[in-house]
Amino acid sequence: MTRIDFDRYESFYARRTGGLRSSVMRDLMAVTARPEIISLAGGLPNTESFPAMTLAKITHDVAMEDCAAALQYGPTEGLEETKRNIVKVMESEGTLADSDDILVTTGGQQGIDLVTRTLVDPGDPVIAEAPTYPGAVPSFSSFEADVIQVPLDDDGIRIDLLEEALDRLEAGERRPKFIYVIPNFHNPAGVSLSRERRLELVALARSRGVMILEDNPYGQLRFEGEPLPTLYSLDDDDNVIYLGTFSKIISPGIRLGWLVAPPPVLQKLNLGKQAADLCPSTLAQKIVNRYFRDFHWRDYVEKTTAIYRRRRDAMLAALAEYFPPEAEWTQPRGGFYIWVTLPEYLDTTDLLALAIEQEQVAFVPGAGAYMDGSGANHMRLAFCAVAEDRIEEGIKRLAKVIKEQMALYRALKG
Repeated sequence: MTRIDFDRYESFYARRTGGLRSSVMRDLMAVTARPEIISLAGGLPNTESFPAMTLAKITHDVAMEDCAAALQYGPTEGLEETKRNIVKVMESEGTLADSDDILVTTGGQQGIDLVTRTLVDPGDPVIAEAPTYPGAVPSFSSFEADVIQVPLDDDGIRIDLLEEALDRLEAGERRPKFIYVIPNFHNPAGVSLSRERRLELVALARSRGVMILEDNPYGQLRFEGEPLPTLYSLDDDDNVIYLGTFSKIISPGIRLGWLVAPPPVLQKLNLGKQAADLCPSTLAQKIVNRYFRDFHWRDYVEKTTAIYRRRRDAMLAALAEYFPPEAEWTQPRGGFYIWVTLPEYLDTTDLLALAIEQEQVAFVPGAGAYMDGSGANHMRLAFCAVAEDRIEEGIKRLAKVIKEQMALYRALKG
């Protein structure tokens, strides 16, 4: 094997690459793809239940009736039919949007990247929840944002602590470019922002002149309880940028998402997208539009949500049965994730290596959801991609590793 001299390329890299951070989920993909591993790590939507004949019919019809257009470039902002279907999805959550305010993106992840690219200069403050979506961490890092994380609890981001953070920034004559929140079935924490705090957050952002970046990939995946209004629907001052995705309601392989923003901001975001990829996939949009035209998209969402609910219940039952009493975890009412808190003396990054090596089970360690490397005693468990019997076995194996490490700690500490 040829030895690669990494040092010879150092002088070519841009300065900002020194702050780049890898996504912990991406790092785990190769390991969790191994068939012997029970992966409680990946937030992979259930695509096995998507009817193959439906996909075959859609792609056949697109190829036969619209082939030339499907294989051509399209407008940067997305096809008009796609944007009209996005309006329908948002209406199903009680949110009214104008198709002229929508930009179709290559998945929700690109939305985070475009907003950060457009609004953030190196050193600019950005506020995020603690913990935050591990996939947002590389985006914030790549544009050298100064991320201030505000703790959340079972009702979402702590508004009192958010006010204190804003006061400190204001005292230093600094204003955050945006507040990044995942209000529904948070990734990784699994909690939802309460109605009262939603109102408080929108009012606070308005009074302080700060924008909100609302990331809502899981809002359709509710297991119980009444739907809560989106921050976008509560805002009457063009203060919220909304992110959505088809990854959780159709398929992540489609690689289509969207953002809704005030027209002046949308214009800048459009320019950023032109520089990034010219336009979203026309073929993918044609497939989505045909699906919305010929099939009932809500039926499939309800079907997959029922699957996720059973898997959530299986994981909660297994945690109660096998995990030590010192552990705590959230009780999500939708989405994909449960956030586990272990005793502070345990480091879940070290625990992950042991879990994979000894018990062939994987999860996402908590440090990947914090900008400052804290959160070492937390872990994210995903119930979406694993059948109920495998969930129970995975939790049982993981509990064994945790208990062994706790016993070792107690022995060493006397």
